[in-house]
Amino acid sequence: MSVLVTSRPLDEYCGLFGLTRAELGAVPGPVLDCPGGAAGLVAEARTLGCRAIAADPGYAVPPRELAARARAGREVMAAAIAADPARHLPRHLRAERYLRSWDRARRLFAADAAAHPERYVAAALPQLPFADGTFALTLSSYLLFAYPDLFEPRQQLAALLELVRVTDPAGEVRIHPLHDGTGTRYPWLDELRAELGRRQVASEVRRYGRPTGHRVLVLRAADHRRRAARTGAGAPGLSAGREPRDPARTGPRRGDRPAR
Repeated sequence: MSVLVTSRPLDEYCGLFGLTRAELGAVPGPVLDCPGGAAGLVAEARTLGCRAIAADPGYAVPPRELAARARAGREVMAAAIAADPARHLPRHLRAERYLRSWDRARRLFAADAAAHPERYVAAALPQLPFADGTFALTLSSYLLFAYPDLFEPRQQLAALLELVRVTDPAGEVRIHPLHDGTGTRYPWLDELRAELGRRQVASEVRRYGRPTGHRVLVLRAADHRRRAARTGAGAPGLSAGREPRDPARTGPRRGDRPAR
């Protein structure tokens, strides 16, 4: 089994992760999309004033090649929608419109990655080349729980801990979905959350969207409440802390662990 390369647009990310464009634009620091695939998030979020970075092992190949893989992924999604639209198609969209949004996002990715390659970092979990606390918000979609045959529980734990490491303690990591491609829920979520708690990572499962909502795993370093209390309120939906460093800056900040 291989990971499907997708090209989801910004509005789909917002729906998946319970964000609005205004909230995303107000995030008080860089945003990480991991894995980024051929999504339009980085390019579109930058137009909102959001400093977004994507990480994905696929960025080791030229953008046009990855975009071609995403085109193949689009055809896989089109077939899945035709076979089971209730599972794969957002309720408020027709299939043609939804797939066109993927086409647009794929073109935005290819153009932005070619023009600004520094925004697209070739890296794979569980080792990311960013210093501790770099990002104010980290989003991870359709990977860790979507492909249980590729990620055993120990690998999932290591990946989640790495996402928390690179996220500011006052920020959040949001992961979706919590099920595989057949819709089967991840069976070891309670055990995984308990182990995260033992590693000083707070977790909760939130529901976003209507009518019943979909589940998103939200992670924070366990000391975030003390930091937030000292620094006051931040962007909508996020606690505030010190402004995380811009990943484009060079050199570690005092107290940072060396990037891996």
